[in-house]
Amino acid sequence: MKALEITKPGAARLVDRPEPTPAPGELLLRIHTVGYCGTDLSTYRGRNPLVAYPRIPGHEVAAVVEGLGEGVSDWTVGEQLLVFPYTECGVCSSCLAGRPNCCKNNQTLGVQRDGVLAEFATIPAGKAMRAAGLGPRELALVEPLTVGAHAVARGQVTAGETVAVFGCGAIGLGAIAAASYLGARVVAIDVDDAKLDLAAACGAAERLHSIRDDLGARLNELTEGHGPAVVIEAVGLPATFRAAVDLVAFAGRVVYIGYAKEPVAYETKWFVMKELDIRGSRNALARDFEQVIAMLAAGRVPTERIVTQDVSLADAPTALANWDRAPGDVTKIHVQLRK
Repeated sequence: MKALEITKPGAARLVDRPEPTPAPGELLLRIHTVGYCGTDLSTYRGRNPLVAYPRIPGHEVAAVVEGLGEGVSDWTVGEQLLVFPYTECGVCSSCLAGRPNCCKNNQTLGVQRDGVLAEFATIPAGKAMRAAGLGPRELALVEPLTVGAHAVARGQVTAGETVAVFGCGAIGLGAIAAASYLGARVVAIDVDDAKLDLAAACGAAERLHSIRDDLGARLNELTEGHGPAVVIEAVGLPATFRAAVDLVAFAGRVVYIGYAKEPVAYETKWFVMKELDIRGSRNALARDFEQVIAMLAAGRVPTERIVTQDVSLADAPTALANWDRAPGDVTKIHVQLRK
């Protein structure tokens, strides 16, 4: 079979790999659609410390059951599915606390182990998820949207609250859609007008351009001087890390999804004076997947607009290189392996 391999930083190519055979308890999948993730771009750039080369990327998946391993009885050949791409150890403090999404020993498809950007793949049957009524495009968008939805859950967002989201890429759009779905008033913040328009289509009530607008003044206007109850940071820059703390309301919550690639210096008095809850957000839980599936089924996310480009497997290496050269032009790339 053909697979895409990131051979080393700056180099991606198609390779031949043996077609896998499902072990007991596994499903053999024929892969339909795989979305490129920001982690794949980091791997291509050589900036992902969790990756060893060569690596097959891919964990945003729409697939069809092609075969059943011994002992699998609750799936049938031909069913469509998506993949829960995280593997937890079950024994670390995170797993024991019921938060396997941040497992100390987590392995995510396409990151710590090979992913599924190939014509066929095998997965444990327990990692496959049904999503009735969703097509391949929606199935492949569930996982990136759940990362934003999990951040909303971490922020304990409730109806009527004002939530500011820094960054309107695929992850930020998931946070915007999830917060809006819960009844919050969402303020989207970005430097790109087109992405701000897309954020509005995902449920943002207000849009702020972080270069043209005075963020502090505008957020105060929108919140009667209080600031947003929750700020979600989905950019990963020191400036936005600091801005989240500066702009959030007293007694507010700050949630970080991205992580800055360098140390961040804070005015720490705000941590204490505002009595802030500052929380990280990593991956997602099964219930976040269920919420996003419901959002997509309800038509709450403009999936056709989120996907910037569809490419074939043959063109996938070039698409990755082009994304590296012009990252601002891309919200989401889908690799189509089966028409």
